[in-house]
Amino acid sequence: MDVRRSAERYPGGDPQAGIQSWHAFSFGPHYDPDNLRFGAVIACNEERLAPGAGFGEHPHSHTEIITWVVEGELSHRDSTGHLTRVRPGDVQRLSSAAGVRHVERNDTDAPLTFVQMWLAPLEPGGDPSYEIVHGIADSTPYAVPEAGAMLHVRRLTPGERTAVPDAVHVYVHVVRGEVSLGGEKLGPGDAARITDARDLEAQAATGAEVLMWEML
Repeated sequence: MDVRRSAERYPGGDPQAGIQSWHAFSFGPHYDPDNLRFGAVIACNEERLAPGAGFGEHPHSHTEIITWVVEGELSHRDSTGHLTRVRPGDVQRLSSAAGVRHVERNDTDAPLTFVQMWLAPLEPGGDPSYEIVHGIADSTPYAVPEAGAMLHVRRLTPGERTAVPDAVHVYVHVVRGEVSLGGEKLGPGDAARITDARDLEAQAATGAEVLMWEML
């Protein structure tokens, strides 16, 4: 198990434009050849947008983009005609496939924080697709078959335990709260990269929200 702390993430964004970013993997000017991916995950970015701030239209290709809003409301528009608002508890997936463009903004008067995870597809190309699941229930897995991955969302009460999936690769990201995993204490923004996970449990020390990727 390889634990990566919140403070180790690469800072990014454009603070003057109201955008603050923290990157868990090699990203943009923060090139790190030893931190390009884990399993299918090639990016795990925490984004904070001030009211009125956002990312103008920009392209993506050959990437499965999963967005999880922590607080606030994200306005999303893409070149295939989807216009949605993503709120806490929603899972948004944009499969960029051979190419798509989109806009992400905070059109409210309150701060916005979201975690965006990029996964490499098993096969390149294809047609872009989009899906949003509103208010996904606790413990309901969300499949991303294009990347051979499954997302498990857990909202834990203090002292509650949850099984970590048995898988070749498991990526655990703590959104909020504190949990213990494999003898390590993890707090907000901390992550664990687990290879050949077997018979592991995470236990919440406080109320916590955890995202776990089960991958090939």
